[in-house]
Amino acid sequence: MKRYSQQSRLLFAVDCIIFGFDGQELKLLLIQRGFAPFKGQWSLVGGFVQEIESAEDAASRVLKDLTGLDGIYMEQLHTFSSPSRDTVERTVSVAYTALIDIQKYKQQLNEDFHAVWFPINHHPELIFDHKQMVDQAKEKLRYKAALHPLLLELLPGKFTIPQLQHLYESVYNVAFDKGNFSRKILSTKLLVKLADKDKLSSKKGAFYYKIDRKKYNANFHAFLNFVPDPHVLAATNGA
Repeated sequence: MKRYSQQSRLLFAVDCIIFGFDGQELKLLLIQRGFAPFKGQWSLVGGFVQEIESAEDAASRVLKDLTGLDGIYMEQLHTFSSPSRDTVERTVSVAYTALIDIQKYKQQLNEDFHAVWFPINHHPELIFDHKQMVDQAKEKLRYKAALHPLLLELLPGKFTIPQLQHLYESVYNVAFDKGNFSRKILSTKLLVKLADKDKLSSKKGAFYYKIDRKKYNANFHAFLNFVPDPHVLAATNGA
């Protein structure tokens, strides 16, 4: 195989920022690093890109190794390439954001990784530049979720409007007015009201909804202005 002469070699890796919703708040999945340096410290899920893989294939493999499942929502975030980002060897990493329903995947998580869910705004110190990755992923998630129905990827098969509001409040770290939030979400016509109720949270109960997948897929990239308060993005900037 031919190679470019007089060029230094470097390692190519992927890191996955995995966000999940447990019905009450948004969480971040972290693992305890199993090898030096920083063995036992908290890290994002990641790995090196193999010679026959693309970065996307490597990220999908890493996620499947952890959850055991395919078809997870995943989006490329950014390429992190500072020469000093890895203390062992020069390593360039492409970061990906993944969104999953915690209840759906909690039984499949591979125990070899010692994976733990942490609240998105309260997690332990991370190795290398992983905090920078997480902060950038949070910022992009907030921006996109304000305009697109992106956060619906985190929901179970059926859910209540209060659960959905908890999710948005967790992402933006602010409280929304219940009436305004409900009207705004229902006005998108992406949800289908079901006959049964969740009666565990209150005596009156809250109706369950499900996603109208046909409308959801058609409107995924549409500008729906999901966040009712246009000042939320400014208020949460840097939170």
